[in-house]
Amino acid sequence: MIFSNILAFLLFIPLIGYIVWYILIGRRKTPTIKVSTVVPFLKKDLRSYKNYLLHLPFALRVIALAMMIMVLARPQSTNSWQNSDVEGIDIMLAMDVSTSMLAMDLAPNRLEAAKQVAAEFINGRPNDNIGLTIFAGESFTQCPLTVDHAVLLNMLNAVKCDIAAQGIIEDGTAIGMGIANAVSRLKESKAKSKVIILLTDGSNNRGEISPEAAAEIAKQFGVRVYTIGVGTTGEAPYPYNGHVVKVPVEIDETTLNKIATIADGNYYRATSNTKLKEVYEKIDKLERTKLQVKEYSRKEEEYAIFAIIALAALMLELLLRNTLLKTIP
Repeated sequence: MIFSNILAFLLFIPLIGYIVWYILIGRRKTPTIKVSTVVPFLKKDLRSYKNYLLHLPFALRVIALAMMIMVLARPQSTNSWQNSDVEGIDIMLAMDVSTSMLAMDLAPNRLEAAKQVAAEFINGRPNDNIGLTIFAGESFTQCPLTVDHAVLLNMLNAVKCDIAAQGIIEDGTAIGMGIANAVSRLKESKAKSKVIILLTDGSNNRGEISPEAAAEIAKQFGVRVYTIGVGTTGEAPYPYNGHVVKVPVEIDETTLNKIATIADGNYYRATSNTKLKEVYEKIDKLERTKLQVKEYSRKEEEYAIFAIIALAALMLELLLRNTLLKTIP
């Protein structure tokens, strides 16, 4: 329920003043009978049920006035239908999960920082189909394209580097395979825009498909590829056998740039958590489409119930004042 004339609620201010006046002054003006002595009357209880109803007419009058104010505020109910023609975007996130993603130059490490920022990106795009591909020395789909982002976020949260460390998949960095796997999920898409966001901290050293060849395949299917190199420069702290050691940062920026160029995307370098967040924000702005919304709304006046209550309260007050609570001037 909405109110078309909300300024009418200002009338509650004098109504509150009226209530305060009655409590402090008005009820003292009730007519009384003067007698020479009250001693005989003190010997018995002279109160009757009418004593308890004495202030009921005033309460009914206040209710009636309050309901009249509600009527003046014009309460309305709305029925609306909204049809949105969404120009959908299908996005595959291709994330490196090789053991080097445990490096701690981003807090708490590269993988967890990437997951956190990716989750914020997903939450900001409720209308898009988004999926997740992960890769190390091999690549597979963690979550296919879906609009059920709760499921996607759960699967993203479950991503760990230990699948490579435990030998479940081969360790290494198969960038070409990561792109190819993502393209396989997008090639049949009918979306207006198809995008891969690839995040890695190394250089391609595994896989049967080269990054450049995978980028060419993406281009053939109309898929844009944004590449992100994550990691600081020089050396980065890395956990090893209970200790923290320094390891060199080796990001093949030349290849990542070439991939982005071939597949009509952009390359970004993220050297910190803040920079990584900025990168996703830039991509988010680049891949936005307008929603064409058609809305029909119908409003109905809902003052009748308040008017009925006001009328009933006034009639009951008049009835009480002229019957049970009738006073003699």
